[in-house]
Amino acid sequence: MPIRSIISIDEDKCDGCGMCVNACAEGAIKIINGKAKLVNEIYCDGLGACLGSCPKGAITIVEREAKPFNEEATKKYLQLLKNLEPPVCECLSSVKDHKLNNWPIQLRLISVNAPFLRNADLLIAADCTAFSCKKFHENLLKDRKLLIACPKLDDSNLYLEKLTEIFKLNNIKSVLVLRMTVPCCGGLSWIVRESLQRADKKISFEEKIIDVDGNIKN
Repeated sequence: MPIRSIISIDEDKCDGCGMCVNACAEGAIKIINGKAKLVNEIYCDGLGACLGSCPKGAITIVEREAKPFNEEATKKYLQLLKNLEPPVCECLSSVKDHKLNNWPIQLRLISVNAPFLRNADLLIAADCTAFSCKKFHENLLKDRKLLIACPKLDDSNLYLEKLTEIFKLNNIKSVLVLRMTVPCCGGLSWIVRESLQRADKKISFEEKIIDVDGNIKN
């Protein structure tokens, strides 16, 4: 077998988020038993389009003996996958009705160069806000791209680094931070402000605070 460029997946780093599956146009990656796997060497062209999608840095390009990329076999494989696709889930249809403008929405899973981030108005919301705020979609989400996070339970340093890169790489037009009134939730506003400062970006910033009754305080 020839030596060529091909992806390598570090299973210890992989958390099974599936972002690489969506990024691979050849369908060469699947999530199997909670980990990303290369399903067949002949489907991987070795160009590495999936690298930037992995939030854990689990995918690299290596040079090793591998079967050559087979474009014709890949086309047939993709057609087979398309024929096996299940019907659209009703829950996703309801999401569209509620004006969700992007997917994924969890900040941990979003690639820093995801296309929907370009020239976007962002709503960066604490996890609890959508469950607590009255008319979340109608009054707050609107035409904004949604990113959700929890500053208390999640890795704040990861979010700080990721948001900094998002602000650096994309022409973000405005940021609305939505958080709960509880003190621990205030960390989300700090993370966003600090990320803007580190990215050296002057972007329109607004903060809204939701009380436990679901009303906007300010």
